[in-house]
Amino acid sequence: MKTVSTSLTLSLALMAMIVAGCSNDNSTGPETAGPPNTMNAHDDHTGHAHPSEGPHHGDLIELGNEEYHAEVLHDEDAGTVTIYVLNGAATEQVPIDATEVTINAKHDGKPEQFTLTASPDANDPQGKSSRFVSKDEELAHHLDEEGAEPRLVLTINGKSYRGTISHDHDHEGHDH
Repeated sequence: MKTVSTSLTLSLALMAMIVAGCSNDNSTGPETAGPPNTMNAHDDHTGHAHPSEGPHHGDLIELGNEEYHAEVLHDEDAGTVTIYVLNGAATEQVPIDATEVTINAKHDGKPEQFTLTASPDANDPQGKSSRFVSKDEELAHHLDEEGAEPRLVLTINGKSYRGTISHDHDHEGHDH
């Protein structure tokens, strides 16, 4: 009887230490001190560089958990919109197997869909493109409209990505 009681006491003490150790580990575990690309690093962008613009000086669109980025350039006066697909660090173009990408936006509360066609960059391999272009003036005007909520939709290596297009600069004295 004494052996069972001693074993039970030791088991309970061991479990208490394990639970106490686990609860202490959680306060500094991966959720709060993990490597870059964990939720915390993603949310507050500490622990890794987070560029504010792309290599072509356009606005960045996050795709996935920063697996990729896209860069949007638009010239409202010329009526053009260009999307570049970039790596996770938003430093290099990534050619993808796609002939087009899509931007979904709202205009007067109604959803609209716009297609940007592949326009391979000089360095893109045959059959792939890292650049997509639209000459649809309506899209160029809608990107900055209040309530447009534009979203980029594309597929990279068989996986679908969606990213919100936001334009955070002042419009005065700034070409899009």
